[in-house]
Amino acid sequence: MKTVLISGAGIAGPTLAYWLNASGFEPTLLERAPVLRRGGYVVDFWGLGYDIAERMGLLPEVNGNGYHVRELRIVGDAGRRLAGFGTKVFTELTDGRYVTLARSDLSHLLFDTIKGRTEVIFGDEIVRLDEKPDCVKVELKRAGERRFDLVIGADGLHSAVRNLAFGRQSSFERRLGYTVAAFEVHDYRPRDEDIYMMYNQPGRMVGRFTLHDNRTLFLFVFASTNPSLPDSPDEQRILLREVYGRGGWECERIVAELDRAQELYFDSVSQIRMPNWSRGRIGLVGDAAFCVSLLAGQGSALAMISAYVLAGELAAREGRYQEAFARYEALLRTYIEAKQRGAERFAAAFAPGTRAGLLFRNLVIKAFAIPGLSKVAVGRDIADVLPLPNYSWPSLDQSTAA
Repeated sequence: MKTVLISGAGIAGPTLAYWLNASGFEPTLLERAPVLRRGGYVVDFWGLGYDIAERMGLLPEVNGNGYHVRELRIVGDAGRRLAGFGTKVFTELTDGRYVTLARSDLSHLLFDTIKGRTEVIFGDEIVRLDEKPDCVKVELKRAGERRFDLVIGADGLHSAVRNLAFGRQSSFERRLGYTVAAFEVHDYRPRDEDIYMMYNQPGRMVGRFTLHDNRTLFLFVFASTNPSLPDSPDEQRILLREVYGRGGWECERIVAELDRAQELYFDSVSQIRMPNWSRGRIGLVGDAAFCVSLLAGQGSALAMISAYVLAGELAAREGRYQEAFARYEALLRTYIEAKQRGAERFAAAFAPGTRAGLLFRNLVIKAFAIPGLSKVAVGRDIADVLPLPNYSWPSLDQSTAA
């Protein structure tokens, strides 16, 4: 058993391809988009994901491309500071192994590790899966039929592999009651370097963060119970203008920048909860299996962890996929469920629904200035209690010996 089709070239997909290569498998990476995506949002990167990046030799690039945020600052209508806290506590809790990074930058770094070593197909997608006793017959929209020993969905919250092999997304999706959007532009002023600026009204938040190369990122989170979201970018822009156009602080200027944005990320804040992450020869990793929600801040690291563990278990069991899938899930499920519960608690802090809720949230954040309290408050969600398994990677061992 050697050939593995991986659908999705975001975070989990390239990570899985790297470690499968290290195990002697033959991965093929499939991506529906014509090129790797740019833009989007930033992620906080620490813990086991950081450790895996180190094992892949990526820490210099991760830290070079990343940001070391000094402060989260909450401001009022006039831009004055209402609350906030320094991020030194995160650095202390992680022994300095903490960085904020554009998700697309991380994706590109991971993809670079498999260039020239992995077959990559851009601009195509799976339209049918047919599992046979000895393989999975895969019909691609453009390239026609292929056969693989295994198929892995690493294609995110809206996974096509999950939809084809396990059922509709609505069967597994748990919406947390918010919508999120993000875009970036050049030449916006002011630029508060290494400070995450955040402004709230009841049920809505907008954040501003400075990026490299004179770019600024805007992140929107707002309460939404509508089961359907607008599909077209034009409709999404209209909705953002309706929600934020009459807000205080810089809201009017920020929504005016929508016309200059080349890409707009827009989605529901959701989790994926499944009874099983595999079925026969088909498995899932990352958000496709267990999305914790964008607001959790750990989705990219969890995607890398799941890819690493799945590749390691397939290698350790010499391709006996039933055993590998079972062990992969047994190792990670309790850990992932704890992260999902933490994300649910955390999500409400972004956009409290009432002015009283905003006031209470700000008072809690002000209390973080009390020595030791911030460590107690965030330590549970920052700490990674899962021991990262050590596996044998035959191809890496051979290249090191050579």
